[in-house]
Amino acid sequence: MHVLLFDDPAIRPHLLPFTFTRPVAALRCGILTLAEKWQRHLAAPTIGYLTQPYLQAKFPVCEDGLVTGPALVINGAVCPDDLLVRQVQALMPGQGLYCDDMLVAAHLADASQIAELIQDGLREQIEVQEPVVVISRPWHLFLRNGVEIRRDFALLTEGRTSQPVGDVHTIVYAPENIFIEEGVKIRAAILNAENGPIYLGKNSQVHEGAILKGPMALCEGSHINAGAKLRGDNTIGPFCKVGGEVANSIMLGYSNKGHEGYLGNSVIGEWCNLGADTNTSNLKNNYAPVKVWSHARQRFVDTGQTFCGLMMGDHSKCGINTMFNTGTVVGVGANIFGAGFPRTFIPSFSWGGAAGFETFRLPKVAEVAERVMSRRGLDYDAVEQGVMDEVFKQTAKDRVWDNKS
Repeated sequence: MHVLLFDDPAIRPHLLPFTFTRPVAALRCGILTLAEKWQRHLAAPTIGYLTQPYLQAKFPVCEDGLVTGPALVINGAVCPDDLLVRQVQALMPGQGLYCDDMLVAAHLADASQIAELIQDGLREQIEVQEPVVVISRPWHLFLRNGVEIRRDFALLTEGRTSQPVGDVHTIVYAPENIFIEEGVKIRAAILNAENGPIYLGKNSQVHEGAILKGPMALCEGSHINAGAKLRGDNTIGPFCKVGGEVANSIMLGYSNKGHEGYLGNSVIGEWCNLGADTNTSNLKNNYAPVKVWSHARQRFVDTGQTFCGLMMGDHSKCGINTMFNTGTVVGVGANIFGAGFPRTFIPSFSWGGAAGFETFRLPKVAEVAERVMSRRGLDYDAVEQGVMDEVFKQTAKDRVWDNKS
């Protein structure tokens, strides 16, 4: 049976800028992406995405592009747990599982019925036994991260044996809460898993003097640089490099924060780079709730959170000593530099800083992306270029300096 994760049209716009470049289910919260969680819970050989047309080439419905026969269709913003998975697996053809008015999952006898399902729903509706966890706003990712690390840790490590630390100079607290995959290298670090598990992914490295507190996930091929301080509830996605001080933050993958500086209560997309001594504010001086820019509502909205740092979309970068104010949102493909605090909403494909912005044109964006991705052995190909072209068009209205007559 096909397992297909769909972008809920009532949720996806509120998860921009991250969903400009990926389906909702490709967001990482905990150790795994939402799609990877469902794939493991359901023991599905593959997962398909029902997403925006311009993203479908990168995130296909299935390998050959054709879906026939029965399918489980699941809301990509919903985090699975054991009870919910059992309810989804128990669905009969024609039944839909709902949480109030939100479609959680449906069992279709014929996958060609997907369009009608999303538009009209199913006649036979079953209510979930317990309210489900929905990632519907960007800050939900870091708020939920500690819990999801614990759940994913249990899912990934059940019945398995960890590799040994293998370094006599590394200090370990609560070793029963630490799991090390093959190829991991640790040198003279401190691993404290007393408050939550620490997961070190395949071929990751923890360098001299680094301090890691759980819950903590270091995904495949990533590095924690010498002297780094990771204070808990952190996920470092695959093939990242991290230094300095990090707290309750997620780096989705392929991004670098290699030097000193503070990153707190933040989400950083893929192919980002934070220059040396970049700092984020995650708390206002008056302790008031933080407001952030909403692409969906085209205005600042109240997060209801006292702590909220930086939300940075894919392929964005900042220069040394950049200072991000509380609740800053940076779009896709931006390049920020210069003294002072830049504005708290930086549109996609911006070039500049506190002194002002101009547009970072697509040919220049492509030049940078080609160089950056080639360093990881990946191509900035026609599919990637097509995604960026479409995001550039969709975000044109945000670059107000180009819209002045």
